[in-house]
Order: sequence, then C-alpha cells, then structure tokens
Amino acid sequence: MYARPISDLIHLLTKLPTIGPKTAQRLVFYMINTPKEDIEELAAAMIALKEKMRECEVCHNLSEREKCVICEDNTRDESILCVVCTPQELAAIEKSMIFKGKYHVLGGALSPLEGIGPEKLNIGSLTARAKKGDIKEIILATSPTLAGEATALYLVKQLSGIPVKVTRPALGLPMGADLEYADEITLARAMEGRRNIGEARD
Repeated sequence: MYARPISDLIHLLTKLPTIGPKTAQRLVFYMINTPKEDIEELAAAMIALKEKMRECEVCHNLSEREKCVICEDNTRDESILCVVCTPQELAAIEKSMIFKGKYHVLGGALSPLEGIGPEKLNIGSLTARAKKGDIKEIILATSPTLAGEATALYLVKQLSGIPVKVTRPALGLPMGADLEYADEITLARAMEGRRNIGEARD
C-alpha cells in the first residue's frame, strides 16, 4: 500500500524494541514532513553512535574514550564497587543519585538457554579488580530476575576467598523486574538498605 522507501523504513523501524507497525508508520510519516536537515542530523548521530562508542577499559561501561566519565571521576569512592549487568542498569542507579562509588558492567546475565555462560561475561576482570585490594565492598546489583539471581549467586562463589564484603540491594525491588525500569525512589531505598550476603576471608 506504500511506496517502497516508506515500507522499507517501516519494516526496519519495527526491528527496534517496543516499536510495532503502527508506531513505525507514525514515525515514518513524521519524518516525511520533517526538514531534510533534521533527518540528516539524526542519521549522522546514529552513525556516530556506532562509530564512536566503545567499552570502558576499566568497568566496561559505554564510553567515547578509553575510560568512561565515572571511572575518570576522582571524587567517587573507589572502595565501593557496584556490579550491574548492563549500561542501562548503571544509568538507572545513577538516576537515583544515591550511589557515589564505581561500577563494573558484566555485559549481561547468565542464561544457559540463550548460550550465555560465565565466559561471555566480564567476570574475570571483576575478580581481578577485587584482588587488587583497593575495594572494600562489592554490591551485586543484578536485576531480581531468575537470570539476575543466578548471576549474583555465581559471583558470590567467584569472589569467595577474596577479602571483600559482598552485598545485595535490599528488598523492595519486585522479583522478576528489570532493574533499569525501577523508579529512582525504590532504587535509592534498595541501595541504602543493602544486605550482606557474604564476606570473604583470608
């Protein structure tokens, strides 16, 4: 029913998360009525996103440089490390404005059914950071989903034998919910009331 350029773009947009055919159609017709300069600016920003973004060499967060802005921030507490599965979860915690330490992004959660094992996550670099001795507490802030809980339990075992306190955000985050969708107040309370789930000893 549409010209080829319109139908092609609708098809491509429906590949994006949460965008169905109707939303894609509205976006395409919005673009048709948008000045060419604005569309070119959008396209350039999308290309720059793919070309310029990289993983931080320290925490694996998204960054334009070798180190992300959080790792470069000397005012943050380097003795507390918050472990998250994705950069989106990191952003959610940052919005709560309660955590002032550093982060470690795993790059996902354990999911054998999806072929995601420990070797595909940034676990080795996490244990290496913990062994340096500068970190006093590691907060396992993975989502309270089955995959997130399994990942947290695996990390507790991997961190055993390293003299560091291991904690988990307090109850208040509903089981099965993704951390990135939690509201700022709930996240702040969960981080403030985190519970101890293990403390490795020499």
